[in-house]
Amino acid sequence: MNYALREALRLIHEEGLAARWRRHELNHRALVAGVEAMGLQMAVAPANRLWSLNAVSVPQGVDDARVRARLLKEDIEIGGGLGPLKGQIWRIGLMGSGSTGENVVLVLDALHRALNAEGFSSGSGVEAAQAIYE
Repeated sequence: MNYALREALRLIHEEGLAARWRRHELNHRALVAGVEAMGLQMAVAPANRLWSLNAVSVPQGVDDARVRARLLKEDIEIGGGLGPLKGQIWRIGLMGSGSTGENVVLVLDALHRALNAEGFSSGSGVEAAQAIYE
């Protein structure tokens, strides 16, 4: 664990802490833009959001577990709500090396397909996310 901690700190130092924060914020903003373009809502007010862990409200009539299972078949794992939020939110992590534009687009595209397969008609959020990166 000490070696892993040292490597993680080395990577943070190499990237620069300010640059790392900017990257996480940018990817969070792109994900939010994509989620909202799909007709979904974030579960937390903007002032209280974490850039690294994004809570998205599960739309009415959509089975949270079935959507997550569809995503898992594509090797994309998002968390469900815990406790009183079980079945009501998805937790989408954008942490560390996983916080990339490619991953944001990958998740949005797969979520769009999974929702449509479950009968929830949504547009793609990919273009909205890509507009944030431009």
